[in-house]
Amino acid sequence: MSLLSSSRYLLVFFLLDFCLKAFPKEQNRSFDAKNFGPDANLSRLFALYGDAKAVKSSRSVRISGSGAFSAGRMICRKPINLVEGYPRKMVSFSVHFEFSMSGVNGDGLAFIMVPVVFPLNIFNGGSMGMLEEKDMKFLAVEFDTFKDEKYGDLNNNHVGVDLGSLVSVKVSNVSSIKLELNSGEKLQSWIDYEANSKVLEVRLGRLGGNKQVDPLLSHHIDLSRMWKNEDVLLGLTSSSGNSSQKCDIYSWNFVSRTMPHWMHSEPMNPETFVDKGGEEIKVHRTRNDCAMKILAALIFGGGCGALGAFVVLFVFAIFGGRRPVTPEDLAVQPEKLEHKTLVSAIDKPIQDGKK
Repeated sequence: MSLLSSSRYLLVFFLLDFCLKAFPKEQNRSFDAKNFGPDANLSRLFALYGDAKAVKSSRSVRISGSGAFSAGRMICRKPINLVEGYPRKMVSFSVHFEFSMSGVNGDGLAFIMVPVVFPLNIFNGGSMGMLEEKDMKFLAVEFDTFKDEKYGDLNNNHVGVDLGSLVSVKVSNVSSIKLELNSGEKLQSWIDYEANSKVLEVRLGRLGGNKQVDPLLSHHIDLSRMWKNEDVLLGLTSSSGNSSQKCDIYSWNFVSRTMPHWMHSEPMNPETFVDKGGEEIKVHRTRNDCAMKILAALIFGGGCGALGAFVVLFVFAIFGGRRPVTPEDLAVQPEKLEHKTLVSAIDKPIQDGKK
């Protein structure tokens, strides 16, 4: 009996373990840093390098602008990994921060993702506080206010994506949305990476405005292949170059989420559906596609139904299959009782005859 009960509980344990593996929970890691005033505990979340320091009057972190050729970094202390678990689960993330840059043409600001071995306390005069070394694995989204011919900059008011080099692989003109990065007004930026489609999107707007639907810049990149299982650090970095530009950060929000491995797919290339002449090409669905979708839906529905029935049967076997057990010695035996009554009825007249 005890062996049967143990096997039931063991089977239920394996069933729950299977369900947890089949439907993994989304893991979230986030921080929401606001109010960089005197009462803010910055050291708990961030490490400041170079000329970066907290400014009480503006309730901000001034990354650069403390003097000529100023540079600094604001780095999140907790590293992240863009590939987690087995099977592999890719990590998507969203970044939102508020900033301002004073009205001169400096090197600007950049959001960076660098490996944990990156020399954070070293500055060698690179743009936005980055290093001039080659073969350095990093991602940078630059908000540049200086047209540097050395790196082929578009103009002195652009946003670009840098991959291991300060030469941008994708650039967008900020003037196209009627904004000036070094106007001195407070701006906000949203940087989103979707692991499913492997697309990085950058948006920019004035403080207090809503997040735009269309991104200012988007670029296809597989960050999971860039660092694989390597931990990376998040940061904001800036340098004034040969100017006195001040760069201040007022808030910084970061959220990451894990995508289940069965959701991964390669993104569709929209250019394949546009003719070179500009005419849109219509996509015709075939009967085979519909049949495969119906078959997949039936298989999925059947699997869910079988799993549900399996759970109900085991719950019934554990809680509903129990019956009260009566000891054999206490059970009433009708046949023996009837026999004793008959014997008593026969013996009584004989005893009366003897008397």
